[in-house]
Amino acid sequence: HLHSNQGFLLHPITRRDLLFAGLALPLSPPPLEVTALKRLKLRKNNWESETYEFDEVLTEFASQKRVYEVVAKPVVESVLDGYNGTVMAYGQTGTGKTFTLGRLGEEDTSARGIMVRSMEEILANASPETDSISVSYLQLYMETIQDLLDPANDNISIVEDPRTGDVSLPGATHVEIKDEQSFLELLRLGEAHRIAANTKLNTESSRSHAILMVHVKRSVLGEEVAIPSESDKSSHFVKPPKPLVRKSKLVLVDLAGSERVQKSGSEGHMLEEAKSINLSLSALGKCINALAENSAHVPIRDSKLTRLLRDSFGGTARTSLIVTIGPSPRHRGETASTILFGQRAMKVENMLRIKEEFDYKSLARRLEIQLDKLIAENERQQKAFDDEVERINLEAQNRVSEVERNFTDALEKERLKCQMEYMESVKKLEEKMIENQRKHQHDGFMKDKCNGEGPGFSEDIAEVKKLLEKETHMRKEAEKEVNKLKSQLGQHMDAGAGGDAEILKLQIALEDEVHQKKKLEEEIIILRSQMLQLTFEADQMRRCLARGGSGNAYPGLDSPMSQVRDSLSGHKTPVSALFDQVGVQKILDLLESEDANVRIHAVKVVANLAAEAEANQERIVEAGGLTSLLMLLRSYEDETVRRVAAGAIANLAMNAEANQELIMVQGGISLLSTTASDAEDPQTLRMVAGAIANLCGNDKLQATLRSEGGIKALLGMVRCRHPDVLSQVARGIANFAKCESRASTNGKSWICCMPLLTFFSKYQSFSLIASSTKWSPHSSRVTSGIRSGISLLIDEGALPWIVQNANNDAAPIRRHIELALCHLAQHEANAKDMINGGALWELVRITRDCSREDIRSLARRTLNSSLLFRSEMRRLRIDLKGREIGVIPPSALKELLQAYVNECGVGL
Repeated sequence: HLHSNQGFLLHPITRRDLLFAGLALPLSPPPLEVTALKRLKLRKNNWESETYEFDEVLTEFASQKRVYEVVAKPVVESVLDGYNGTVMAYGQTGTGKTFTLGRLGEEDTSARGIMVRSMEEILANASPETDSISVSYLQLYMETIQDLLDPANDNISIVEDPRTGDVSLPGATHVEIKDEQSFLELLRLGEAHRIAANTKLNTESSRSHAILMVHVKRSVLGEEVAIPSESDKSSHFVKPPKPLVRKSKLVLVDLAGSERVQKSGSEGHMLEEAKSINLSLSALGKCINALAENSAHVPIRDSKLTRLLRDSFGGTARTSLIVTIGPSPRHRGETASTILFGQRAMKVENMLRIKEEFDYKSLARRLEIQLDKLIAENERQQKAFDDEVERINLEAQNRVSEVERNFTDALEKERLKCQMEYMESVKKLEEKMIENQRKHQHDGFMKDKCNGEGPGFSEDIAEVKKLLEKETHMRKEAEKEVNKLKSQLGQHMDAGAGGDAEILKLQIALEDEVHQKKKLEEEIIILRSQMLQLTFEADQMRRCLARGGSGNAYPGLDSPMSQVRDSLSGHKTPVSALFDQVGVQKILDLLESEDANVRIHAVKVVANLAAEAEANQERIVEAGGLTSLLMLLRSYEDETVRRVAAGAIANLAMNAEANQELIMVQGGISLLSTTASDAEDPQTLRMVAGAIANLCGNDKLQATLRSEGGIKALLGMVRCRHPDVLSQVARGIANFAKCESRASTNGKSWICCMPLLTFFSKYQSFSLIASSTKWSPHSSRVTSGIRSGISLLIDEGALPWIVQNANNDAAPIRRHIELALCHLAQHEANAKDMINGGALWELVRITRDCSREDIRSLARRTLNSSLLFRSEMRRLRIDLKGREIGVIPPSALKELLQAYVNECGVGL
């Protein structure tokens, strides 16, 4: 709690007091005396006096600077810290309230009042980039709040917040203040419009209460929060502080002076003004008394002045009250009353409170800057890493090439050397052999030598042995050299293997860096998504606040149509913006992410993109998105992934036949059938049923849908009685029946041969058949034909469920079933089964009770074009709203056939 600050100003005796004393009474000594310890003594007479103690007592010699520092500066500092503050001047007319508060100091800068000095300090401590200051200047005249900055705005209403009790003036003019000069011009403008009058007590007596409101918004950062890590209880990371906006308000009030009519001499309109001033000041005094005595009821609503100052006394603002008095003994009673008012005001206590709000705009801007820095840093690191890997690879290749070249040269040299030595040895041996052969040409000579008769035989043998030993030695030396070369080759191979190991190590590091880059890209995409979502929420909050200012106090009621209008007017949705910024390939890469949350988020983005535009579908399919979605549906058992993947497949199969056929080729029909039999969640079944229903609209896929279990899966999903699932099942049946009807209508011939039809067209009795089939002798085809086989839907057992739900309470289900019945009835081969299954009665009901004219007309034409239906209705005496059902009587048909036989000369 905080007591209101009290400052007493004692002004000197005025010339009017001296003039009054000189003309009427002798001037008695002043009744006031300032004592020590901030006390003021009021003399009742020459013998009695009373002493009052205040927070500060300022004499007539106190400077304007001292008055500001003592009374107003603590309040201004509180406003800069985020609290509301009030400085108010109260006292008798002519005691210097306007001088103390509103003096501009144009001639003497030291005479500047509290208003000017307060704004100087606020501007000096505010930041032009993040803070904003605005001013409103008002006057309360005759219980009417008027705008001093816009005189035409002369009746401003007071609005109170029922939850917080804060008082606001939405109709007042707010002017942004950038410098001191603009503020001085606003003060001059306001003072020029303020009402004043000349009375006996004051030549420029204010006839209204002036109120200057200064609104301050300052941006601050919240406290940093330390969050423990999950892996290590002792480690923490600091959550970045959120930007906050502190809103505070400084209210400077120059109250009109209280006066006694007898002394002021007010008459006529001035008398009414004096009464209004005294009534509002009296209401303020009552509120002060009630608050000082802790009364249960405070008469706040007795006056607009007390309603405006509700927060200043007993509220959440820090308040300083300046009580001005004069020393003239003539006004002893008014002086005593003013002093007692200040004494009671000192007992009022206020509770200070800071008003803070989150600054979403600044937070979004900071996240965007952080995202840009991360992207730039990632690009720099990736470029440096790629350069380093390329340099290492090039260096390793050069080293391996050099080692291989040196080894090849050395091996070639050794090989040549060995070959030369070997050839030289062989040559020597051959020469020696030839020489020996010449020596032993004759047998006799050889025998003599063998018997030992020749003296040089042993020497030759010894020489040959020596040559043989030498050759053996050289061969061993050559083998040793070869082994040495092999050893060197092994060493070189080991060096090459070491280079390969280093390359393998670099490749592993490269793979780690690529994986890290992929994770960073995923984080960047998530950050972009969060930033766009935050921007979207901030825009929604601003719209809600704007509506709240115009009377709609419920946030979150923004209509979806407004978002549609934004998208139609050219504003892209957050999903489209993310698509343009990131690209389809990166989003599809996230479908294979190891993080389940990232994978689910990516599937949702792909599904939303496929639902927005056909161009997005083409880009997704071209980038392999359909294959990835089918892999997700096949590989994951998570219900959320399967549901969102099935929804994305349904969106891709919505219109494009190429996409539908691609789904069939890649086994999507059997995959959807398996998912339909396994799933139990209604939303998953709705997505799967929607995908199959879209495929049922393609003529080329009907046989595949039956063979791969698509129709059975569609009918099997009726086990879930959820209306959305049943609606998709009914839509799929209607699409399938429509395709069967279209295929039969375009390609089937009438069962009768053309010569017989041409002959029958001569007779008038055949007009019924011709009109019902829309046949003419000049055409070779008819628009309604008979199908040779029954419908696949009836063959799969769908007819009982169709008949059972033909009159379903849900309009979408009923409309699709009615269309399916009409299309099935166009095949003559289906007529018998439909009659036995009760479908005829539903078709008759559709012709009478269906809410849509086109369906009623289609049912009527279908019944009239079928011979079996017409025969059955004739048997049951059913009339389609009075329309005649014409058939050829058997006798007439027999006569026509016999005439045809006679004319053509052929047998039937």
